[in-house]
Formats: sequence, structure tokens, C-alpha cells
Amino acid sequence: MSSSLRRGALAAAAIAFSIASLAACGAGHNAQTLEIKPDNAATSVGDIKIQNAVVITQPDLESTGPAVVSGTVFNSSSTDQTLDSITVAGKSAELKPAKGGKGLTVPAGGSLILGGKDNASAVLPSSREAIQDGDVQKVTFAFSETGDVSLSAFVVPAGSYFSSWGPSEVPSAPAAETPSAGTSGEPAAGEGSGAPADGASADATGAEADAGTEESAGH
Repeated sequence: MSSSLRRGALAAAAIAFSIASLAACGAGHNAQTLEIKPDNAATSVGDIKIQNAVVITQPDLESTGPAVVSGTVFNSSSTDQTLDSITVAGKSAELKPAKGGKGLTVPAGGSLILGGKDNASAVLPSSREAIQDGDVQKVTFAFSETGDVSLSAFVVPAGSYFSSWGPSEVPSAPAAETPSAGTSGEPAAGEGSGAPADGASADATGAEADAGTEESAGH
């Protein structure tokens, strides 16, 4: 076999191996392609980089409870920056620091996580007025040094792998009312039951005894 034919055979074998490997990745219930997460919004302005930004609503479509903004902010500068505000669809989010923390600071060379247990949070009011599942909304982060950083983020309900990052204030079904005494439809003792109360029974018995005594005296 000539050298050119040998090289051609090797190239064909390499291509066939690559196609087989890709096919294997997409086969079966545990295929690697099934584990791919959504390509959430990311952007970079100056020293600030925002990754995995997403707006997460209530899991119940009928709920008008709060929504949250989730994501991670990185600061590559040598000085700290603070996250001053977040707005979505004209609504300002209520910012709260992480558990045990003070303020929303993005440390120099570090990061700030928004959403999830014990992390900082950005809570939006009623999530159904202007924020609908499936939409893409403009989210603007305002920082102390970099200023405004905007990106377009998906709006998703708090389900699947978003459940642990969603709103913590998920409304629960109201408890059923238990009827109080006297309102269950059953009359209380001596009320409309046809049976006299204890006091009335005692008075009637005493009156009958007095009548019997007077009749005996008359005879």
C-alpha cells in the first residue's frame, strides 16, 4: 500500500471513531447530552462579569407571589464593589445580604452568589404582572464603580434544577376551617331539642309535688 493510501485510510478511521463517540454520548437514559443545562445569560463589562443570570418565578402558574433574580457576579479588579440595585421590567428588586453578611459586596478577585439557601437574594414583587414564564427580560445590575451592567435573562418557573434557587416565599394552601361549638348544626342542650334543660325539669317536678299535696289536704 502506498503512503498516500495509508494516510487516507487512517483519516477515514479517525472520522468514523469520532462519529461513533458522538453517537454514544447521545444514547441511553444517562446520555451526557441529556445533562446539558440551559445556556443562561452572561455578560462582562470592565472588571465585572455576570454568569448564569435567570429570573425565577413561582412554580404555580396561578400564584402572584414574588420572583427572584439568580446568578453569580465576579469582580476581577483589585478593589471591592457593591451591588447597589437590580431592576427587571421596570421593577426594582429587594436586595438582601447572605446569611450573616452585611451588604452586597463583590470582593476584589472574588464573587457574589445571588439565590439559593443562605446566599444573597434579589426578590421582585408580584411575578405575573410583567414577568411571564418563557419570556426574555432585560435585567440591569448597578454597581458602585462599574455602573449599570445589563443583559437579557430567561424567565423560568421554580422547578427541576431551578427549584432550589427559586423564591423562598412559596404560598401554601389555606388550612380548612374547623367549625366551632354551636355552629356544627347540632343544637346545644336545651335549645330546640324538645328536651328541657336541667333547671326547667327540676321546676316542673317541684310544681307537680305541690299540686299533689294541696289535693290531699282538700280531701
